[in-house]
Amino acid sequence: MTAAPQRRLILCADDFGLAPGVDDAILDLIGRGRLNATSVMVLPPTFSPAEAKRLADVAEGRAQIGLHLTLTAPFKPLTFGYAPLARDGSFLPVGKLLAASFVTPFDRDGVTREITAQLEAFMRAFGRPPDYVDGHQHVHLLPGVREALLDVVPRTAPGAWVRQCGQVTATLKRLGDPKSLLLDRMSGAFRRLAADRGVTTNPAFAGTYTFKPEVDYAALFPAFLKDLPDGSVVMCHPGRVDGELKRLDPLTGLRAAEYAYLGGDAFPKVLAAAGFTLS
Repeated sequence: MTAAPQRRLILCADDFGLAPGVDDAILDLIGRGRLNATSVMVLPPTFSPAEAKRLADVAEGRAQIGLHLTLTAPFKPLTFGYAPLARDGSFLPVGKLLAASFVTPFDRDGVTREITAQLEAFMRAFGRPPDYVDGHQHVHLLPGVREALLDVVPRTAPGAWVRQCGQVTATLKRLGDPKSLLLDRMSGAFRRLAADRGVTTNPAFAGTYTFKPEVDYAALFPAFLKDLPDGSVVMCHPGRVDGELKRLDPLTGLRAAEYAYLGGDAFPKVLAAAGFTLS
């Protein structure tokens, strides 16, 4: 009997550029063949052309590099006139931004300018367009943002795909993960818009879970792979804990746990047993 062909998985580490410890963890995993994609934030103060070169050198031939569009606190926009903003001039926290997106229409021109500016900052840093575009805290799926993004990407980064976050796992099995259910709903509209504009999306997505300190990531990960088709994206957030990460993100322990699992001995065995490859 002929063995079933392996499916290719896109294992994407979000948040490159957030903090030196996150960057170091992602670079280590890419270098060891444990990741094949990473999404870059161009707004954090620790991101620089030098960090972009470090990533480009390690990722060449090993990993795709995407733009992680950032429109939430504590970061500030690159452009003048973007709204809505907090009183200190930073983006809104994700919860407030989510609520605003369903109540008050965004300034389409302002959102378009900010998306364009972040894409241009990526291209200055890397000398080329991103391989794909997604969103920090999934902001690219929000109404008002998704329309602008899907207008800008084909013009500014032709050939780039965009990440949708619809899952294949049955809804009843995900009732304890309400975030994934919301992402499903928003991704349906996102996929339709992308198809109308001829923009490629990934066939399926996984990797969400309830971010609680007691979560056992090693136990969760195999379930992410169940029933995924070829070319699916699994999101992850590995990191080494440092002062900058503690300043920006309270979920430091979970990042460390993801890094330990993806760098450990069990991960490649789980991947192979599920019939996936990263190459």
